[in-house]
Formats: sequence, C-alpha cells, structure tokens
Amino acid sequence: MTQVLLEVRGLTTRFRTARGELTAVEDVSFSVAAGQTLAIVGESGSGKSVTALSLMRLIPDPPGRITAGEIVFEGQDLLRLDEARMQGIRGDRIAMIFQEPMSSLNPALTVGLQVAEPINVHRKTPWTKALEMATALLARVRIPDAASRLHTYPHQYSGGMRQRTMIAMALACEPRLIIADEPTTALDVTVQAQILDLLKELTRETRAALILITHDLGVVARYADVVAVMYGGRIVEQASAAALYARPRHPYTRGLLASIPRLDGDAGQRLVPITGQPPDLARLPPGCAFAPRCGRADARCQSARPALREVAPQHLSACHHDAD
Repeated sequence: MTQVLLEVRGLTTRFRTARGELTAVEDVSFSVAAGQTLAIVGESGSGKSVTALSLMRLIPDPPGRITAGEIVFEGQDLLRLDEARMQGIRGDRIAMIFQEPMSSLNPALTVGLQVAEPINVHRKTPWTKALEMATALLARVRIPDAASRLHTYPHQYSGGMRQRTMIAMALACEPRLIIADEPTTALDVTVQAQILDLLKELTRETRAALILITHDLGVVARYADVVAVMYGGRIVEQASAAALYARPRHPYTRGLLASIPRLDGDAGQRLVPITGQPPDLARLPPGCAFAPRCGRADARCQSARPALREVAPQHLSACHHDAD
C-alpha cells in the first residue's frame, strides 16, 4: 500500500471579527500519500487558503486560531509541536509556494541568497556550498543562465521566473510535502501550464506529495490524482480526479464543471453560471450552505446540514439528494 504521508482529521479554524466569530474551515478531513497530488478546489472564500495556512500553522493569532482537529504528518500531530519544532519542519519537510511571489520574496535580497537560505538554515550548509546548490536549483527549475541570475533581485525577474524561484526555494531541502496555494495566479495561460508541468514533474521525480490549491477545475483535470471540493469552509465532495469528472455527485461540483469552457462542445454552447453568491462565513445557514444557490434544495436542505459520506467506492459527497 502507498504510505500515507499526511492525514488531516476534523480540522476547524476560526477567526474573531467585529461581527462575531467566523468559521473559515470546519471539520475538514483528508489524507495525502507519498507521491500523490491532492487538489483542493473552490471559489474564493471557500476555505482553501485557510486550510493550507492551517497545515503550516501560519494562522495569525489573533485573530485566528485552530480550534479542533489533528494534522498528522509522518506520524506526529503538528498541532502538538511547540513553535521551535514547527519552525524546523517548515521549509524543510514541508514547503509552501504562495500565491504572489512578489509578496513572498524579499526585494532587498538577491535571488541566490533567498534560495540558499533554507539550505543554510535547515541543513547547516556553509553559505558558499549553499549558493552552489542554489545555482543548481535555479537551473533545475529552468531559469536560464542560472549562475549569473543568482546575483539578481526579484524585481528583475518576470512573473513566471519569480514563481520558478519560489519552486526552487520549496525544493531546496527536498521536502516530503509541498503545498502550492494558487501558484499560477496573475500568470498568462502559457506560463501557467509551464509552471504546473514543472511542479508536477519535479514532485514526481522526488516522490514528494503535492497539495494544489486552486479555483480552476480545468487545471485539476490534468494534474491531480485526488480532488477535494470545498464550499462554505467544508469539503462537500472528494474523489479521484477520474471519478469526479466522470460522475460529479454534489450540485456545487456539477455547477463548477458546467461553468468551464469546453473545446469539444458546440461552438455556440453557453456557459452555465452558478447563480447567487458564496455564503457569508460569519452567518452560515443552519442547513446546507449551498442550498440558497441550489435548484434541488428542499426543506430538509434548508434545516439540516448534510454529512460528508461515501456514495460510491472512495467517493464522498455531502448532499441529501446525492445529486442523482
């Protein structure tokens, strides 16, 4: 059997706001095996990025806090570690690629120093050797003329090259798990494909697990092994990518798929939007969070929250009607 690298059980993250407590992530559970790619999909505000930050224990407190759950990585619960031990894992065994590299890269430091830093900090490698390794990493992520680029600054790179630099930093210590939070935001379509192809290729080579956070189900079809669809802070459907695309069970998943342009369809075919707005996480309805936007919602949907349950082998859905 494939080794389970990360198992998340009942993760709940809340934020204190002026309008009261907001539940951004509620009772989220999933697992990722070594070498596997899990995509977490949903609209903005669905809880995807908060889930990623919770896994890294980067939720700012105040106003946020993880109130329940377990994050078991390589057999140990990360929520039980003190901050010093957690810092030893971040950037070493677990790495994260953030949405906007210009916000994550230090504009005052050269690219080489930033790629070499995790090697120096976590591996205690002298700076001279760490910079040599940083050159090899930049070449590995296909930055041309890596040796001279080592001494340039982030503002001298294009958006695609900055994102490649973030991938090089993530790979520096050969992590077992990489979390990529919308890694192709603000990049054009061609560069998006290059970055995702590169990320998938490198994780395949290193047998690292990848959690890919995205709002784009079109991206997921090509790169993910397993998909978890989030809505209103909860997972509403989870299955292999093949099963989810072949037969989506939740109405929200069906809505997302129906809103994707298709190259094999009728040229005049209209996209089908999901009506309404995402829910206010500070005032979630008592029943299904998707009920106000769902054409099949009935009284039970309005009053009782559906549990996430197995509706087919290794296919979970949280819908009273199971979208049949």
